[in-house]
Amino acid sequence: MTSSAASEPTPTPRTARLGPLRRMTARRRDEAHRVASPLELFFDLCFVVAIAQAGGELVHAVAAGHAGEGILNYAMIFFAIWWAWMNFTWFSSAYDNDDALYRVVTLVQIAGVLVLAAGVSRAFENHVYLAVWLGYAIMRFALIAQWLRVARGTKGPERTMALRYAGGVLLCQVGWLGLLVLPEPGRPWVFLVMAIAEMCVPVYAEKDHVTSWHPHHVSERFGLFTIIVLGEAIAASTMAVKSAVDEHDALGELLPIAAGGLLIVFSAWWIYFVVPIHGRLRSSAHAFLWGYGHYLIFASAAAIGAGLEVAVEQAVGKTPISTLAASAAVTLPTALYFLTVWLLHARHFKMGITEQLVLPTTALLVILCTFLRSWAVLAAGVVAALSVAVGVALTARMVTTKGAGTAGRETLET
Repeated sequence: MTSSAASEPTPTPRTARLGPLRRMTARRRDEAHRVASPLELFFDLCFVVAIAQAGGELVHAVAAGHAGEGILNYAMIFFAIWWAWMNFTWFSSAYDNDDALYRVVTLVQIAGVLVLAAGVSRAFENHVYLAVWLGYAIMRFALIAQWLRVARGTKGPERTMALRYAGGVLLCQVGWLGLLVLPEPGRPWVFLVMAIAEMCVPVYAEKDHVTSWHPHHVSERFGLFTIIVLGEAIAASTMAVKSAVDEHDALGELLPIAAGGLLIVFSAWWIYFVVPIHGRLRSSAHAFLWGYGHYLIFASAAAIGAGLEVAVEQAVGKTPISTLAASAAVTLPTALYFLTVWLLHARHFKMGITEQLVLPTTALLVILCTFLRSWAVLAAGVVAALSVAVGVALTARMVTTKGAGTAGRETLET
């Protein structure tokens, strides 16, 4: 007879409650029922506060006719938010032991992003990055502490990897001081160099030992963050429409924007979640590319909401920019989102040239909708919705054809 103890599952860091402090060791990559924790969901929610601040400042910059400067500032601020979020996500997937110290350090990281969010306005308007740098530093030093815990509890190549992470993050944080001390014209170059350096840290750190991140857990975390960012886009555009209706009684001008915006966001959700991407996250090389590519997915998704706000303000005459510029504020990030999701997700599951061309063609048509001016957002929404319908129809036809072929082979065999 098998004992009851032998049939119990092996304890994991989340089930082995041995005390407030536990050794931080790697979790299994094949761990069953691995899902996002309440702390991770809280973490995501707080990070969206910073994204909302960056999106709001992007709206002000574009609406004032400073699109180029606004996009550059948005790209820089969003990188800090996204990179800190992504580093935590991959770390927690591999080493989340859910003890008291891990929770406290994670809450410190959340405090850091709130400090960063508080400095977004000054970074956009006055190019003063002190609060942004400080908030980012809080998040990064908290991550360094986590990696040092890993190094303390491990040995060999894994310990070397953890120390490389801690050292690399520290050196990069020192490099970001360039945003504070260098003249303003040199700061975009500081951003470019340091962004590349930051993304090289994981590649270097894991060259001899790979972290045991969980594919299903990671894909779920990225998916949940995508949902939150898209939800923020809906909330921002809804508030813009509400204020415009209350102040200007311009429901007729705003209905096409509202309808088109909803169709865009609904379609954006559909195309992201239509494929089970976790099955393709088999190697670190692919996972790095996939994770890095989400900078464009998250940034463009948040920018869609900002663009919808700009379109609303232009429709009611609150901004001096042209209808063409306001339309582009929606269509360009929408096209970028569709194209990036195709590159990272959809193309791996498409069969034949027809299916492969659906999303790239959609991106091109959405860009062309820009020139429809006041009807651009609605037209872009219709194009996005039609792309989803075409994709569903093509998939259904493929399944039907494949099923008929299988039935025919079975008939011949009998």
